[in-house]
Amino acid sequence: MGALTLAVDGKNSSRPTSEAPSRKMNGTQLQMRKPFASIGTKEQPFDFLRILFEGVIAGGTAGVVVETALYPIDTIKTRLQAARGGGKITLKGLYSGLAGNLAGVLPASALFVGVYEPTKQKLLKTFPENLSAVAHLTAGAIGGVAASLIRVPTEVVKQRMQTGQFTSAPDAVRLIVSKEGFRGLYSGYGSFLLRDLPFDAIQFCIYEQLRIGYKAAAKRDLNDLENAIIGAFAGALTGAITTPLDVIKTRLMVQGSANQYKGIFDCVQAVVREEGPTALLKGIEPRVLWIGIGGSIFFGVLESTKRFLAQRRPVKSQNPKQE
Repeated sequence: MGALTLAVDGKNSSRPTSEAPSRKMNGTQLQMRKPFASIGTKEQPFDFLRILFEGVIAGGTAGVVVETALYPIDTIKTRLQAARGGGKITLKGLYSGLAGNLAGVLPASALFVGVYEPTKQKLLKTFPENLSAVAHLTAGAIGGVAASLIRVPTEVVKQRMQTGQFTSAPDAVRLIVSKEGFRGLYSGYGSFLLRDLPFDAIQFCIYEQLRIGYKAAAKRDLNDLENAIIGAFAGALTGAITTPLDVIKTRLMVQGSANQYKGIFDCVQAVVREEGPTALLKGIEPRVLWIGIGGSIFFGVLESTKRFLAQRRPVKSQNPKQE
């Protein structure tokens, strides 16, 4: 009960009295802060909207920067994965479809981070501290589901343009809908979720956990370079792990109205049977390079933008650090 008395009456007690037992009671005081901070229900709607707004701005900014910088590598990766047998890879039109893709990347990235940030912070307050990884995994998956509604049509149009099927995004959308119906814009949706949900969950979990560990060891906030390095590692590792899922997603999305694959498992069997198991690793080098560098840029820009927005908040609304 002594710790409770100190926590409640801390303002009236003298400095020596409150500081002396604080070293021993750090764990108890930290546990008390979480429920105590959550009592202020009047500030929750404002906090949620602020976190949502800052996530949308930071996510949209990071998404556009990384997509513009690395689009040529993504184009080469897509052509490698779509090629069958010994097909040649052309290096013309490496920025084909960029403008149309940015029109989808901006809202998709904004929506992802806008959903991820408040979900993550809510789950971190709900779960025990030792389950923070579960909170990050879950928040990443939820953000991925929300963003997939925009990501998939964008990805379908982008990859068909990258493989030379269309010359402009409006033509691609119009012809896909006319030939395949609205469902054509969501070709490979199941394989997209199969790839992106694990990818988003794993990448953000690795990134967040590494940041937590690094900050605890360094006992300070991370700078932009450190965030970028951690983001690069998380992106490259996750990209390598999920390459087979990416190959299947690409094959399903670029097949068009031919419908040569009946589904995810049929696609896997056909690729392995016709081209061998190594075909599932096609494009792994540019993918790891692309996502590694992309992770570095994305998380570097994301954290920098979040910090910039936090510095512009009213002083009264600033909160303690949130992982």
